[in-house]
Amino acid sequence: MAYLVIGSALALFTAVVARRVLLCFKRQCPSKNLMVGKTIIITGANSGLGKAAALELAKRKARLILACRTFSSAKETVKEIQGATGNGEIVAKELNLASLDSIHKFCKEILVEEEKIDVLLNNAGLFQCPYRKTEDGFEMQMGVNHLGHFALTLLLLERMKQTRESRIVVVSSSLSKRGCLNFEDFHSEESYRKSKAYADSKLANLMFVKQLSEQLDGSGVDVLALHPGMAITNLGRHVVSSVVKTILSPLVYLFGLRTASEGSQTLVYCAVADELKGKSGAYIGTDFQPCQYPPNAMDKEAAIKLWELSKSLTKVA
Repeated sequence: MAYLVIGSALALFTAVVARRVLLCFKRQCPSKNLMVGKTIIITGANSGLGKAAALELAKRKARLILACRTFSSAKETVKEIQGATGNGEIVAKELNLASLDSIHKFCKEILVEEEKIDVLLNNAGLFQCPYRKTEDGFEMQMGVNHLGHFALTLLLLERMKQTRESRIVVVSSSLSKRGCLNFEDFHSEESYRKSKAYADSKLANLMFVKQLSEQLDGSGVDVLALHPGMAITNLGRHVVSSVVKTILSPLVYLFGLRTASEGSQTLVYCAVADELKGKSGAYIGTDFQPCQYPPNAMDKEAAIKLWELSKSLTKVA
């Protein structure tokens, strides 16, 4: 009986490991393009998916600008990635997306120092944090996930138009389908649910991509949205404690949850794939294929209203 139990356990473990290896193989970016001579800005590149994407893009010989809220952490990430890849073309920059002053300062430096921007990877984000406001009075998740990236993108847009075949990539989430924008309480001052606020901010990402792609039609700048799937990162630090994460990570890894490296592959694909040229407005899923926007992101009237409100709040356009 004991041999039967042990044999069954070993068979189950072998099957789980084999499935995990297969998943890892399937989740690799299908494009093998190198990015020699390309300049890529990545927000939130000092941890999670952003850091994993930066490592992969450094291996592909891109020139990287790691735009992070904590400059010391960004510098450490630069050293780490340079040591791992031998790529010396990596720069750390301070960028706090919860501050319009910081965004303006960052963009001024970039526009002075950089002749071109090939890819802007809007990755940084907050997930279900307790209620607080940005420096400019925006609800924090909407402020960082949408409004901060809205301002950043528009301030860098002319330089991207000047760059041949440039690309803007926005990291959204499959949870965007649960969003419903309340323009009467946009900063959640009357009512706040952290899960709803996150979904709303990711819905705003999709509406932004659709509107921007329409406005940039024929400009040579492609705008793409993506959802990376669930991955084991520190994004969920406000929901799951570090202790619980440490205990559960090996189990959820074995049973299919993505690592940061696996989750970053969709980001990398959207940044490098030749087959996405001219596919502006596409929403890319974890299988590296275009997927349908959720119905709530197709509300044209709400998207236009969001665009105008975002312009008014950030005062960048």
